[in-house]
Parts: sequence; C-alpha cells; structure tokens
Amino acid sequence: MLALDKDTFQKEVLDAQGLVFVDFWSQSCEPCKALFPDVEKLAEKYADSMKFTNMDTTKARRVAIGQKVLGLPTLAIYKDGVKIDEVTKDDATVENIEAMIKKYAK
Repeated sequence: MLALDKDTFQKEVLDAQGLVFVDFWSQSCEPCKALFPDVEKLAEKYADSMKFTNMDTTKARRVAIGQKVLGLPTLAIYKDGVKIDEVTKDDATVENIEAMIKKYAK
C-alpha cells in the first residue's frame, strides 16, 4: 500500500490512469486504525485490479478538504483521477469496503 502525502496525491491519484483506492485516515481516528489490517488484506487480494494507497489527513488537510473528505474513516475509489465511489464513517465496514471494491475490480 502506497502512503501518500500532499505532494504525491496529485500524481498518484488525480493524474493516474485506471483505478486507485485511497484510505483517508488520521492518527487520532481509532476506527481508521482498526480497519488497517483488513484494508491491507483487501489490498493484497485485489492488487491486480487497482492501486491501493492511504493518506494521513492530518498531514494533508487541504487535500482532504479538496476531496470533500468530511469525516473519517473515508475510503474512496478514483477512476482516471475522478472519485467514483466512497464509504465513510459508520458505513466504513470491511464488508462495505470489499463490496465497493468488487463493483470495480476486474
């Protein structure tokens, strides 16, 4: 899983071709940290379908706000630089995250 920051988000997500999964999280978000092991497993399982990334929003607040990330955890899928789907807050369960990935995975 590729860790992003405010300097790499544009290149790795917005300028990327194809599908990119972004896990928006922060150190103070306990649900975010609890999801990490499961998101890592999903990243391994679906690695052939899309690029998996994560970004600590405390280090890139403007990027998060620009992407309309208003609550955490937020897990989103981008296609050719455009956000096409996301799960956030209470909906961010492992089941919902995997269902979202499966919609786009080949």
